[in-house]
Amino acid sequence: MKKSQVEHVLRAASRICDDNEFVIIGSQSLHGKYPDMADDMMMSFEVDLIAKNRPGDTDFLNTIGMDSRFHEEFGYYADPVDEKTAVLPRKWKERLVHLKLDGADTGLKAYCLEPHDLVVAKLAAGRDKDKIFIRELLRHNLVKLDVISKRLAQTPVPPSQRASMTALLKMIEAMQ
Repeated sequence: MKKSQVEHVLRAASRICDDNEFVIIGSQSLHGKYPDMADDMMMSFEVDLIAKNRPGDTDFLNTIGMDSRFHEEFGYYADPVDEKTAVLPRKWKERLVHLKLDGADTGLKAYCLEPHDLVVAKLAAGRDKDKIFIRELLRHNLVKLDVISKRLAQTPVPPSQRASMTALLKMIEAMQ
């Protein structure tokens, strides 16, 4: 998904939620740190969004969500989520990356997960697509193993889940 498409979703979301600030927690959050990210890294068609100031209104984003007219017309969509959707390290909010929006004279603002925090969330999800995504981030030197390991240690999960996430990271590293 191109950054311009993410911005399109954000503009539509702003009108729907009557909020001008959003948090992006999925793979599209890479646009915050890497606005010129190659399209082949950004294969997802959804933007996982939280209305920052009106989180209770985030569900209204289903009107531009999967299988909506918006999705049918443009081929991408908003995926309304909340802070509990992803497993994230402590203090992740302090590391949010501001997404620089083109022509954002409307006061629209978006904040993206810092890439290492994103990797932790992807490790927790552990889907095949997440493993591939993490491997590509490592291969392109967009994240560092030592920082991921530190963030894993800061993630409030049971020891067994942390061990599984750590083992998954080691398996992905070995595939390099």
